[in-house]
Amino acid sequence: MTTENHDRSLHDVHASIDPAVARGKWKKVFAFFGPAYLVSVGYMDPGNWATDIAGGSQFGYGLIWVLLMSNIMALVLQSLSARLGIVQGRDLAQCSRDLYPPFVNYVLYALAEIAIAACDLAEVLGMAIGLNLLFGMSLMAGVILTLLDTFLLLYLQKLGMRKMEAFIIALISIIGICFLSEILFARPSFAQVAHGFVPHIQNSAALYIAIGIIGATVMPHNLYLHSALVQTRKIGTDEVSVRKAIRFNIMDSSIALNIAFLVNAAILILAGTVFFNTGNHDVATIQDAHKLLAPLLGSKWAAILFAVALVAAGQSSTVTGTLAGQIIMEGYLHLRLNPVARRLITRLLAIVPAVLTILIAGDSKLNDLLVFSQVLLSMQLAFAVIPLIHFVSDKAKMGKFAIGTATKVVSWVIAIIILSLNIKLVTESVAQWLSMTSSIWLQALIITVIVFIAGVLVITIIYPFILKRKEAAKNIHHATPADLFAGVVPEPFHKIALALDFTERDMLVIQYALKLARPDTSFVLVHVVESVSATVVGNTADDSETLQDRQTLDNYVAQLAARGLAAEGILGFKNRVGEIARIVNEQQCDLLVIGSHGHKTTKDWLFGETINSVRHRITVPVFIAR
Repeated sequence: MTTENHDRSLHDVHASIDPAVARGKWKKVFAFFGPAYLVSVGYMDPGNWATDIAGGSQFGYGLIWVLLMSNIMALVLQSLSARLGIVQGRDLAQCSRDLYPPFVNYVLYALAEIAIAACDLAEVLGMAIGLNLLFGMSLMAGVILTLLDTFLLLYLQKLGMRKMEAFIIALISIIGICFLSEILFARPSFAQVAHGFVPHIQNSAALYIAIGIIGATVMPHNLYLHSALVQTRKIGTDEVSVRKAIRFNIMDSSIALNIAFLVNAAILILAGTVFFNTGNHDVATIQDAHKLLAPLLGSKWAAILFAVALVAAGQSSTVTGTLAGQIIMEGYLHLRLNPVARRLITRLLAIVPAVLTILIAGDSKLNDLLVFSQVLLSMQLAFAVIPLIHFVSDKAKMGKFAIGTATKVVSWVIAIIILSLNIKLVTESVAQWLSMTSSIWLQALIITVIVFIAGVLVITIIYPFILKRKEAAKNIHHATPADLFAGVVPEPFHKIALALDFTERDMLVIQYALKLARPDTSFVLVHVVESVSATVVGNTADDSETLQDRQTLDNYVAQLAARGLAAEGILGFKNRVGEIARIVNEQQCDLLVIGSHGHKTTKDWLFGETINSVRHRITVPVFIAR
């Protein structure tokens, strides 16, 4: 049997960069640098701008400490994510699938997709607002135009990881230069800025923005992304190589995330200096900030640089959501979408709420949608952070690279802070929602959803501890080698199903089936007709392709019968995956033998392969003939 590449994160670029071939010590070091910069763009996307501007205009420099705390959290968690990918060679989604029950994984997957949609929503709105500010393009046209950057990512992927990383670093440089110039225009009092590093929360409005800042800074999908991106580097499996990779990736994360912190701090300081200190406390939108910058700072370049940086931020972070979406879908579901389809789905999930908001509430509500998207991201954090801490603490899987006690304590403190802030926010929000409706059914629905999510969160926390206890109980009495296979009784395959597509691959499928068979084994030959007529009318089709397929299948059966083997041929119609699974289940087959590639139909374009979809619908083993 063969092992597929579904177990490799971002399989197209997995281990595609070999630091060992770089010439010179520093070039070898810099070969490891790059993944954290792709991750860091998510920490300075337009969603951050909305929360930073709102925080700076309403509370001055008072929430800078939240940015610093968020950056420290991000640095710790991203380092743990990189460690997981380097040591286990698996990303966070794959590890979750291995550990948690299927039902919990489906919920975790859904929450991760919501986080990605929320992130992409911020990118869509940021790009649309930036284009509006620079060129006067309508927000609706800008939102729809963002569909085009679907193809930018595909082009960058073809160029390779190093080219993609260089492109992102160039955009980050543009953002940094723009805001450095803005700060020079604003001339803030750094003595007053220093007071903002003293932790305090003024009121519930500050709490809401603080949670939004945390959600915008420590992004859940970035934890999935980083654990996969570090695997683009080819490293040895010996202890020295692994420790070197961990050390260099921590350096990479420190530099990239501190740059992101400086950008976010610059936005908040700019808003505090230009708006809060001049009495403009109600500047909560990116558009208002852009409009007021030029007159308040006395330079038209202030507004232009602001808009340029916004477009660069939106464009750079567009890569993050798609790659993260690909990782979680393959990791949780073992489902591989065509890159174009994956990008279009992600982008449409973001465009639809943006378009509806513009149509129903108008342009003025877009900033509220931006801030809400960041709060939504924060509420998903615990469902990514808690599994991550469990995985990097597991000595059975991580060995000597499992995190120590001090790091474990810091990590759990971060998780508790995130969880506590979110519980407070959810409690206040639910109380507000319940007071706004008199419908008992709607109130019951709200409470049910909250209780359900809380239950999943509890399972996420305690399940690994329960599993460890069970494993420890199992290992109290080890079976001796003599007893190990005592209860194993070899069972022959009585009925083998063969999935045939009438190509040269059929000979390989039949060859392996005969090797696995015994004299009394019978065969079920399955072929799915995919003609236009068969797709429309199903098993009543009598077009030439259906008749020819029936004749070919009967010929296969006759040749097996000539060898003294029992066989029958069954045609399926319309859906290849569904029909193969149905026939295997109905015929009560013991084994399915299938070729390594199926027809190049629309479904195979969308889902990648027939094999992986079929095996989830049947309960018997699948033998992949290659």
